[in-house]
Amino acid sequence: TFGWGVVFSDATMDNMRDWDPVTAAQIEQAFNHWDDIELLFKGRKIRSGGHGFVGIGRKHLLNILQARCEQLGVNLVFETDVQSDEDYPDADLVIACDGVNSRIRSKYADIFKPDIVTRPNRYIWLGTNKVYEAFTFDFVRTPHGWFQAHIYKFDDKTSTFIVETTEETWKASGLEGADQEQSIAFCEKLFADNLDGAKLMTNARHLRGSAWINFQRVVCDQWWLQNSKGSHVVLMGDAVHTAHFAIGSGTKLAIEDAIELTRQFKLLGDTREHIPEVLAAYQEARRVETLRIQNAAWNAMEWFEVCGKRYCDQLEPEQFMYSMLTRSQRISHENLRLRDAKWLGGYEQWLAQKNGVQVDGNGVTPPPMFLPYQLRELTLKNRIVVSPMAQYSAVDGVPGDFHLVHLGARAMGGAGLVFAEMACVSAEGRITPGCPGVYSEAQKQGWKRIADWIHANTDAKFAMQIGHAGAKASTRLAWDGTDLPLPDGNWPIMSASEQQYLDGVSQISKAMTRDDMDRVKQQFVDGAKMAAEIGADWLELHCAHGYLLSSFISPLTNHRTDEYGGSLENRLRYPIEIFKAICSVWPEDRPMSVRISAHDWVPGGITPEDAVEIAKAFKAAGADLIDCSSGQVSKQEKPVFGRMFQTPFADRIRQEAGIATMAVGAISEADHANSIIAAGRADLCAVARPHLANPAWTLTEAAKIGYTQLAWPKQYYQGKRQMEANFEREKAQQQAVIAAAAAH
Repeated sequence: TFGWGVVFSDATMDNMRDWDPVTAAQIEQAFNHWDDIELLFKGRKIRSGGHGFVGIGRKHLLNILQARCEQLGVNLVFETDVQSDEDYPDADLVIACDGVNSRIRSKYADIFKPDIVTRPNRYIWLGTNKVYEAFTFDFVRTPHGWFQAHIYKFDDKTSTFIVETTEETWKASGLEGADQEQSIAFCEKLFADNLDGAKLMTNARHLRGSAWINFQRVVCDQWWLQNSKGSHVVLMGDAVHTAHFAIGSGTKLAIEDAIELTRQFKLLGDTREHIPEVLAAYQEARRVETLRIQNAAWNAMEWFEVCGKRYCDQLEPEQFMYSMLTRSQRISHENLRLRDAKWLGGYEQWLAQKNGVQVDGNGVTPPPMFLPYQLRELTLKNRIVVSPMAQYSAVDGVPGDFHLVHLGARAMGGAGLVFAEMACVSAEGRITPGCPGVYSEAQKQGWKRIADWIHANTDAKFAMQIGHAGAKASTRLAWDGTDLPLPDGNWPIMSASEQQYLDGVSQISKAMTRDDMDRVKQQFVDGAKMAAEIGADWLELHCAHGYLLSSFISPLTNHRTDEYGGSLENRLRYPIEIFKAICSVWPEDRPMSVRISAHDWVPGGITPEDAVEIAKAFKAAGADLIDCSSGQVSKQEKPVFGRMFQTPFADRIRQEAGIATMAVGAISEADHANSIIAAGRADLCAVARPHLANPAWTLTEAAKIGYTQLAWPKQYYQGKRQMEANFEREKAQQQAVIAAAAAH
């Protein structure tokens, strides 16, 4: 009965209705339904609707379920403390729903293999007799840090009131030694303005010690077994998986576990011999869905864990609300529009005006990705960037007709900034013989031809990225074998330390001497001068992906014992030297960015926490923006992929290092970019593979979301209205299908 109330989504109720309409109907009669989420923050009250929650008291829910069990002939036993699954030797199946501290899971830990992570925040689960009409989030600043309350009603006279804060703030506030009554008194005083005289109460008075607890994330490798008595045992609910209260899905997951187990018995058979097959199918079917929910809950949980450090002080209430609503990444920009178009429209207007775009009452507000962006004296027409993508098509480092067509097409495709692939500062610094450079007059003229064409024929800006491949140099063209050494004609390679990128395969790089470092630094300076003379609007220094400068930064590749090795400060010393040197020759009115690997995805490598310090160091050296990539430093990496999977690095660096960022990685549609920009997770979105498939990706995405104000190249204007009309027709057809299904 711990926890007062239970929250379900409308989708969970649909599932319950399919499997037990009698119980679902009784639950629905007792439900309190609400659509609104309300934020109380910095003296403001902001409300958004259309979110579709239903709540019920936990005891009331249990009473309904118990009555249904009795109606169906189930023998219920109360006030019995079950010690072991073996207390029931005659059972064919024991379902262990014994919670986050499951005895059964602990007993068979070697089989279930639980992965249990205790999270850093402290929270206390309280209730109040004040009834809240919206799911309310209240953030309060104290001298020691921020506290937040998660509040929702679950019947006509009671609301759940969860108070959460960081471990540091909890201790500094004197709560470490507080008992339940003292903790309740503290929270009543802290949220007095919100409670309006109402009291807070607990239904967990049996707990000893502090009432403040840490959330435990539970994931099990195996969900079932056969015990020594021959009975099968299966875990369900919090015993096998937990979801943070930030998205309120714990009870939902448990009920849907039960539904899926029932489904598999109906599909595969309900006799004793079918049990192993049923349990295996149950585990497989539920694992994917629960991991999806757990990942969303993890995102939401992390947001609340870091919001005091990362968002509360940095963001204005309007953007803070947007960031909070999209914290799990399950709710996107267009999903918010479906939920509450009026609120989102008002937020888009606020964001546009904040970025210098005046929108009158009858005007069309640009979506966030189409807002202009200024850095130094350069203004980009929108926030979309064509990523630097290696094409392996240069001859002697000279970009030719292919590069003109490739980059020119993407400059006409609607993006605000178009990056050329990494231009290497020396012949020895090239990744492959097909990679371009910035170290000869012919290369300079090749790049200038491209820059001039883009400037004359489009309103996109042109960016160059300069770098040195280091230990990853002297390899084959990608389609002949990525990262493999040349079959012949290899040139000597060097890096921060002696290393071999592909064990037993790659060339072994030599460790750079001071003379090498001085020579390469001059090559970078010469390359930056050439980029300025070419007419590049923006310059980026490549310090990622295991290339030369990255090899100094990562402890996986830097084993030096001089002043350029050891601590992160020392490992950054040479890349910062290079950056300051090119700063001295790059025009002050044009931006400079640095691409970093914000996570090596290997134990002992660079972490996101390190990335914040790396960003701070480059900011202090004069960088305007950090391009936040990750990985490709070691073949031992184990990245966690997913949509927008690297955006959290950009978000963290932007807020904690206080520098503009570019998000990269699996950003594949306008909805992704709009969500990132609107939440303030990054200032720019770099899109790679989608731009390879469609040079006009930006124009296409604008048409898809119905933004018709974006200008097209005049030569292609006839195609604009046709594309927009086609997407309008498709959207109308989809809506008709949805309406027909709903009517049916």
